[in-house]
Amino acid sequence: MGGVCREVLTLQLGHYTNFVGTHWWNIQDAALCYDLDHSDPHSEINNNVLFREGQTLRGQPTYTPRLILLDLKGSLSSLKQEGDLYGVSQVEPALTWKGSLTVHREDPVAKNQFLQQLNRLGGEAHSGNVTSTASQREERSVAERPLDLSQGAQRLENSVRVWSDYLGVHLHPKTISLIQQYNHSSTSNRFEAFGFGEKLMRDPAFLDDFEDRLHFYIEECDYLQGFHVLCDLQDGFAGLSSKVVELLNDEYGGKAIFTCGFAPTTYSDTGPGATVYRLLNSIMGIVHLSSHSSVFCPMSLDRGFLELKQGSPVSFPHVIYDASLSYHSSALLATALETLSIPYRLQSNATSLTQLTDSLSVSGRKVVTASAAVPFAVRDTEALPDVLAEQRGALPWTLLSSCGEVKDARCFAQSVVSRGIGREQQVSNLPPGVKGPSVLHSCPTGEDVLNTFLHSHFPAAMSAVHLVQTPCKVTTPYPQFFSGSFNKRGQLTGGRVPSVSAMESIPVLTALQSTAATYSVLHTLHRQVSRLNLQRFGTFFAAGTELDDFREVLEELRTLAQCYRTNFELDDDSDEE
Repeated sequence: MGGVCREVLTLQLGHYTNFVGTHWWNIQDAALCYDLDHSDPHSEINNNVLFREGQTLRGQPTYTPRLILLDLKGSLSSLKQEGDLYGVSQVEPALTWKGSLTVHREDPVAKNQFLQQLNRLGGEAHSGNVTSTASQREERSVAERPLDLSQGAQRLENSVRVWSDYLGVHLHPKTISLIQQYNHSSTSNRFEAFGFGEKLMRDPAFLDDFEDRLHFYIEECDYLQGFHVLCDLQDGFAGLSSKVVELLNDEYGGKAIFTCGFAPTTYSDTGPGATVYRLLNSIMGIVHLSSHSSVFCPMSLDRGFLELKQGSPVSFPHVIYDASLSYHSSALLATALETLSIPYRLQSNATSLTQLTDSLSVSGRKVVTASAAVPFAVRDTEALPDVLAEQRGALPWTLLSSCGEVKDARCFAQSVVSRGIGREQQVSNLPPGVKGPSVLHSCPTGEDVLNTFLHSHFPAAMSAVHLVQTPCKVTTPYPQFFSGSFNKRGQLTGGRVPSVSAMESIPVLTALQSTAATYSVLHTLHRQVSRLNLQRFGTFFAAGTELDDFREVLEELRTLAQCYRTNFELDDDSDEE
């Protein structure tokens, strides 16, 4: 690309999505290390794709996410909406009243131990004071390395209430936008219906503010390759996100839009009415977001989040997490997002975001699934061919999209990324002339190993593979919920006693796939909701969605499902009505 930055602008819409996004930016920020050890291949990833350089009012260099973040009023806890990086403060309104005046001020929200320690470090531990070029990073002395945050901040489970409680990066004043019409903690006027989100984009004041933030970031880009739209799928943010994606598609039609719709693993309201509301929002979101995005990927650790029945949490072989904690579940989704987005963030041989989305969305199949192995368990004495050969016909990752397991080789296209495995471990370490236990052991490169493995499972699929040596950083404030005997680099050591030291990084394997299994999920979702008496949910439609319009969306969902249908599926449309 000749040194072109290829910027991507990220939009985060929704409270749970901001849990995911906070972990995602923290993971990236942790990789912005200034260690003088050049054996760490941190230069593989071009951080300028998602981060932007700037200056404070005092001329200090800054490095902040290229991000617009939306949430409800009351969701920031101790975080200022304008941030504290640029010293911006809200201007007090001019007073014309001549009489007596009484001022009532709320006490500031107490910060947890992690944020207190972060403040004491004066910003040195995160990207607010990052120098702007690779050469400057390498020239920093050992004395200038970021200070350790691990002491006293290892367990945040009991202190995290909102996503800002573990935010470790500085944000630009143009980043955070709060929706003042709804309160995060309200139990009455809740932002729970698709129509509420659509109405917001018709509010001139809200739209002007959003477009001002959007144009601020876009106008400073040299070569904008596209957008990330990360959003809550099962509440009013689905409607808001649909209008945002429609606006982006209208104004920047040549740019790729990669949209992810997130849902938490558990909800406080588990009644049947609330479950139906969430499904209605999901259907509206899936249809509208996939229509205006380049690709759309639903992601959740709840196996049944696109069904009427209660689902069980996704399990990972080496992770013991609390599914009821958004702080935990969002960390796993953020780890997957950080790895699957690597192909268009590489320093060299990068795939553009447009190329990636086009390869996955052939024949109108814009809904894709995500899977991940977190961590991708590799013993320190093993190589990649050993690990894949041990799968014995199984796939090495866990599905994150509630779109059915991929069976019978029915995968149309896929993008698979492996990270954190050194080049010497990517191929077999058997002596020359010694025959390995599988064909994978004779492959000359890691790319050949992974391609051969994928071809054995999906011989007809178009596959793109990327192997990067850079591991995924999991330092504080990432939760330490890993089980087993791992060393600090996330490798299995083979010992029987679990490691007492915290893991600093882990290997990860992810897959973005367009599969025929999506047909079954979309078809079942259409059938279940079609059988409901929708008139019983009048408050949902009173929010702004017409019943006839929803029925049209249901038909569009059925049409979308047909895009994934193959000869393997039986004709079961007859029982829909």
